[in-house]
Amino acid sequence: MAEAQNTPVGSTTAGSIAVAAESTVATRMSAPPSFDVADFPVPHGREEEWRFTPLERLRGLHDGTAVATGDGLKVAVEAPEGVTVELVGRDDPRLGRAGTPVDRVAAQAYSAFEQAGVVTVPKDTVLTEPIRITVHGQGGVSYGHQVIELGAFAEAVVVIDHTGDVVTAANVEYVLGDGAKLTVVSVQDWDDKAVHVAQHNALIGRDASFKSVVVTFGGDVVRLHPRVSYAGTGGEAELFGLYFTDAGQHQEHRLLVDHNTPHCKSNVAYKGALQGEQAHAVWIGDVLIEAKAEGTDTYEMNRNLVLTDGARVDSVPNLEIETGEIVGAGHASATGRFDDEQLFYLMARGIPQHEARRLVVRGFFAELVQQIGVADIEERLLAKIEEELEAAVA
Repeated sequence: MAEAQNTPVGSTTAGSIAVAAESTVATRMSAPPSFDVADFPVPHGREEEWRFTPLERLRGLHDGTAVATGDGLKVAVEAPEGVTVELVGRDDPRLGRAGTPVDRVAAQAYSAFEQAGVVTVPKDTVLTEPIRITVHGQGGVSYGHQVIELGAFAEAVVVIDHTGDVVTAANVEYVLGDGAKLTVVSVQDWDDKAVHVAQHNALIGRDASFKSVVVTFGGDVVRLHPRVSYAGTGGEAELFGLYFTDAGQHQEHRLLVDHNTPHCKSNVAYKGALQGEQAHAVWIGDVLIEAKAEGTDTYEMNRNLVLTDGARVDSVPNLEIETGEIVGAGHASATGRFDDEQLFYLMARGIPQHEARRLVVRGFFAELVQQIGVADIEERLLAKIEEELEAAVA
């Protein structure tokens, strides 16, 4: 797979296409996937999968020195009638089915959690209200594990809302039965000093549909690793993301869509805005089309809007194809400064400069905000964007 590239502000890059001789599902990883933390060496920052991450700011999550404290996180679940909500032990057979940790922090999280949350939507159940999982940091260090499972032909929307201050690592699993439809909205609205590292694994059943909307605003360091694989033909995955990176923040989203089954689809679209000194956003988008995945249709895209000097973006789309029998495959990445022509156009029509900047940024994010589908979250998101823009002017 292509070597990752640094993308200077104002430039556009598109990753290269490689044809591999054999399947490497753990693409560009330094070690094979494993549940055992001992199988992963302590990263030093020179490894491909860690070279963008400020390891010194992970507060020990990467080297085993971060020891869990008793009240690091408070988790609450609100679920409609018919949904089963459980806390289970480490030996529950439902854990680990959607995917295996692919780096040391994910393996550390899997080795360290005491109880896992399991939310189950029975087959043929169609929920009219979202399941809401609130995760609030109360200081200290915490490791977690969450499973969300939908039975065959079930439909649900899940909102996972992260707030507060904590140093945390977690694994989240989404398991979709045949014909199921799941939308997940994961909001990272942490306090300024929080550190959040997580691997999200989705296993999509035959003719099932999975939509993920990742929204990242808060935290000192947020590093998320969504991964998708398919358990049957006809599966569809949509991965959307929106991030607003402020001065000093590091926000990193690393995605892998593993097309391991014939006749499946995926669409990835992430957009980010950055402002302030040392604001750093990283987006790595890996799509692997295995030799057996004939009929695949996939596209991935990342767009970044740099609002001020001093911000940096690293955006790397990668596409690895092992078969020529596909419907389509493409990827794109673009990073640019604020469009002065758009600003001038609006100001020439009597719109004040501050209001014009706000309209341009809202328009940039509009198509992704509409994907959320939960009114109160959409309103909160737009208010947060306004708050970030106000802070830049103040």
